[in-house]
Amino acid sequence: MFIGRKEYLDDLESLWRKRTSSIVACRGRRRIGKSTLFREFARRTADAYLEFEGLAPDGEHEITNEDQLNEFAATLARLTNSPIMSLPTWKDAFFWLDRAIDDSKRTVILLDEISWMGGCDPNFPATLRNAWESYFHRHEKLILVVCGSVSAWIKENILGSTGFTGRFSRDYVLTELTLAECAEFWKPAAANLNECEIFDVLSVTGGVPRYLEEVDPGLSAEENIRRLCFRKEGVLFKDFDAIFNSMFGNDVAVRRKILGLLAEGPMSGAEIAERLDMDRNGALSARLKELAEGGFIDPDPGLNPETGEESRISRYRLRDNYTRFYLKYIEPRKGMIMRGSYRFASLSSLPDWNAVMGLQFENLIVNNAMELVPYLGMGNSTVESAAPYRNVRKGRNGKGIGCQIDLLVQTPRAAYVVEIKRRNEIGAEIEKEVAERMKRLPLRRGMSKRPVLVCDGHVDPAVEADGFFSAIIQGRRLLGI
Repeated sequence: MFIGRKEYLDDLESLWRKRTSSIVACRGRRRIGKSTLFREFARRTADAYLEFEGLAPDGEHEITNEDQLNEFAATLARLTNSPIMSLPTWKDAFFWLDRAIDDSKRTVILLDEISWMGGCDPNFPATLRNAWESYFHRHEKLILVVCGSVSAWIKENILGSTGFTGRFSRDYVLTELTLAECAEFWKPAAANLNECEIFDVLSVTGGVPRYLEEVDPGLSAEENIRRLCFRKEGVLFKDFDAIFNSMFGNDVAVRRKILGLLAEGPMSGAEIAERLDMDRNGALSARLKELAEGGFIDPDPGLNPETGEESRISRYRLRDNYTRFYLKYIEPRKGMIMRGSYRFASLSSLPDWNAVMGLQFENLIVNNAMELVPYLGMGNSTVESAAPYRNVRKGRNGKGIGCQIDLLVQTPRAAYVVEIKRRNEIGAEIEKEVAERMKRLPLRRGMSKRPVLVCDGHVDPAVEADGFFSAIIQGRRLLGI
C-alpha cells in the first residue's frame, strides 16, 4: 500500500518527457519515506530500477570508505546478476554502474543515504560530478537520484558545490504526510472511528509514514500507543537512538541537549546558548541549522504583526512530534518500560497525560497550518505568515504580561488568531480566553482580527451559536472523514 505523495509522483513523471537525463536530490528525516517514494515511482513508470544505499555509521566499528565501496560492489553484482568486482575507487564504481545502464530502458538509479556512502572520501562529490558529466548525463532515459537524511551534508557537498550548479532538475525536501493522507492508514475503519482515536496516535507519531505503517486500525489509540511506545519491543521505544545516532554519528551530545531544552518549550538562540553555556554563533548556530535541515526543529519566526516585517528573533520550536513525545514522556520512563510497568496500566491515568497530549495535538496542528487555510474563509488572500506568536515580558510586579497565541495566520489585511484545543468538552470559557489574547495582540493599522477554534473534542452548541469565532474547525474535517 502506497499513500500520498501524488504531487511528487506527477512531477517526477514529467521528467520522462524531457529529451535528456535528469539528476534529482531528495532530503528529509529518516523514516519519512524518501526511498519508498522513488521505488514507487520506478514501479509505476520505469523499466529498470537500481538502488544503492550507504552503510550506516556503526557505534562499535568504524565504517571506512573501503567498506562503502565493497557494499556498492556487492549491490551492483546482485542487481546485474554478475560476479562481485573489486572497486578500489568511486571512479571505478561509477564507471561500472554506467556500463550497467541499458539505453533502451527508462532507468531510475537511487544513491540512498549518500552522506554515508561518500562521507569517508573527501573526493566523492567531485568524482560523482565528473561521472555525471562523463557518463550518466548521456543516457536520455535516465533519472539519477541522490538521497539522504543528513540534509546539511547534501547541501554543502552536493547542492552547494559549484560543480553541480544548474545541473539538478529537482531538489525535494520531503516532509510528513498531510492529515488527510494520514487518515488513509485507518481505512476502511476510519469513518466509524471517533477522530480523537486518530489524532491521539498522530499526536505521538506525526505524519511519518514508517511509524503509521505500524498502527493497527483494529486497536484503540491507547493500545496502539502502548504497543509502540511503552513496551521494550516497541518500534517507537527504540527508534529515537537509531535515527539520531545514524544521522549525526558520534557528534550527537549537544544536539540531544538542544532537543531536550526545546521539549520544554520554544526558545531563542540566545536562550539556548545561555542554558548550554555556549557561544550562540559558530558551533551552536551550525547545529541548530542542521537540526532544522533535518526536520527536527522549526526556526520560522513568522511576521511581526505590528510591523508586517519578519520578526528579528527566531524562537526555535521542536516540530517533530515523535521526538517531542519521546523526550518528554518515553525517555524519562525507560527503566519502568524495560521492567514492563506499562504493559497493562491505563495511559490516560498517567501523570500529566492530558496536558502532554494537548501540547502534542497543538504541535501537530501547527505543523499542518496550511491545511487550515480552506476553512478560514479568506478567499484568495495570500498567506504571508503562519506561526506561533509569543510576546511576553515581565511587568512591574514581576509577572508575565503580553500575548501568547497557538497559531497566528496573517494575510495582507487580516490576522487569524487560532486557538488549538484537545479537550473532551469545550465550553463558553474558551471565548473569554481568546478574547483576552486578541485584546493583547498588537496589530498594524488597517488589519482585522479574526478568532478561529481548531479542536479535538465536543464544542458546546452555545459557542457555535454565539458567532464569536469566525471559524470552528473540527478535527474530523481536517482528516477528511
